[in-house]
Amino acid sequence: MTPAIAAMVTAVVGVLGTLSAPVLAQFMTARHHRASSQEAEARRNFDERRTAYTAINRASRDFDTMLKDALHRLRDGAYGNEERAEVEHVRRAYRDCYAEIQMIVPAHILNASRDLNSVLADVDAAVKRLDRGRQLDGETAESVLDDLKKAAPRLHALSEQMRADLGVLD
Repeated sequence: MTPAIAAMVTAVVGVLGTLSAPVLAQFMTARHHRASSQEAEARRNFDERRTAYTAINRASRDFDTMLKDALHRLRDGAYGNEERAEVEHVRRAYRDCYAEIQMIVPAHILNASRDLNSVLADVDAAVKRLDRGRQLDGETAESVLDDLKKAAPRLHALSEQMRADLGVLD
């Protein structure tokens, strides 16, 4: 290779390097931006799930507690308008949390929440029937309290699945 060709090759490589440096820098910046955006999106999704899990856990437990209290009061003849309003308020808060998680949780968590919801909804309906004097044959506050006991293991299972989904392992 002659010195003239070597100089020409060196010049071409230099020009190509100069021209490609901004393109390469832009590519690297865009790549870093995409990675940062993906990390931020993953963090936002995690935070959203954690917030929803906390809300449904609290609302489920509150609703369960309110139903127990309502059944004890119905049994004792001490269930009035104030208690009805309180149960309805807690039921609506639970319903809102339940509706929210349906949009953002994985299928296995949704299935666990449906299992729990079926017990709580059935007991809530029974409380309303008992309150109105339209209970089913053999349905009493005591029998419905026994039915509500099915919620405890479902609450625990839901809580454990949510914790595992968030990476909280014991």
